[in-house]
Amino acid sequence: MTPELLVVVDTEEEFDWTAPLSRDAVATRSIPAQARAHAIYDRLGIVPTYVVDYPVATDRDAAGFLRALRDEGKAEIGAHLHPWVTPPHLEAVNPLNSYHGNLPPELERAKIEAITDAVQRAFGESPTVFKAGRHGFGPNTAALLVEFGYRVDCSRLPHADLTRDGGPDHRDAPAHPYWLDRPGGLLEVPPTVGFFGAAAGLAPRFGGLFDSVRAERFRLPGLLARSGLAVRSRLTPEGVSAAEQCRLIESMVRRGHRLFSLVYHSPSLAPGHTPYVRSEADLATFLAAIEQVLVFFRDRIGGRFTTVSRVYEDFVARREAA
Repeated sequence: MTPELLVVVDTEEEFDWTAPLSRDAVATRSIPAQARAHAIYDRLGIVPTYVVDYPVATDRDAAGFLRALRDEGKAEIGAHLHPWVTPPHLEAVNPLNSYHGNLPPELERAKIEAITDAVQRAFGESPTVFKAGRHGFGPNTAALLVEFGYRVDCSRLPHADLTRDGGPDHRDAPAHPYWLDRPGGLLEVPPTVGFFGAAAGLAPRFGGLFDSVRAERFRLPGLLARSGLAVRSRLTPEGVSAAEQCRLIESMVRRGHRLFSLVYHSPSLAPGHTPYVRSEADLATFLAAIEQVLVFFRDRIGGRFTTVSRVYEDFVARREAA
């Protein structure tokens, strides 16, 4: 198979990443800044998927900007759930509850229903792609998504253990797409997380070394990286250089990986909202990294660009042909 790459944007409100979560932080002024990335996407023929959360879906101007992109064939729309800013507001706002998979099933269901309805009202069609905020996919999430008609989930973060502040353990999650319930049902299309280095092929077996407190105390991740044995990395311009992302792609393709998902947060396209883009200079570097990685994938890897919906259709077709 020819390697393929898609783009998923966590499309959300602006908030202070260093402060406690707040239900009052719901501004969406950065949404029109997505046009800056489309100067790249339109030229390369890329159609990103904007997974939209409740503050964005219920803001007329923000939703209108994204709807225009969708109507022009320049974007796909999905749903994104930040539980602390999504009704009903019945839970305490704290790190544990920010992972909606930790909520009681009836409350998680109500919040998924709320974001689904909000996206349907804003865009005129029910979303079929879902991504949990903070990768908070829990034991009841898959069944709830199926209930509400979703076909694709993008929540699980391969090779990552988020349990230190109450999140899920995704170390057993594959880095490639797979059916969560049954073939033809709910397809997981995860963000691209992987390894490069001399022992990259063995690194997934020792995922605990990259997230455990004890491993960090002894600086094992840094030692593995400096020795050239294994570096865990993500396909994102947020905190990862273009050179590192390209090296990750090259390593994963060499080991047979064929679908890549590049992700970032929508507020990163307006300086001052995320730790990754504080100035116009940071933004120029951020956009240059996106373009460099995409051009590398197309020209050096020989890959092509796809969309979340097309990946689902391809998997269904393969199942039917089997």
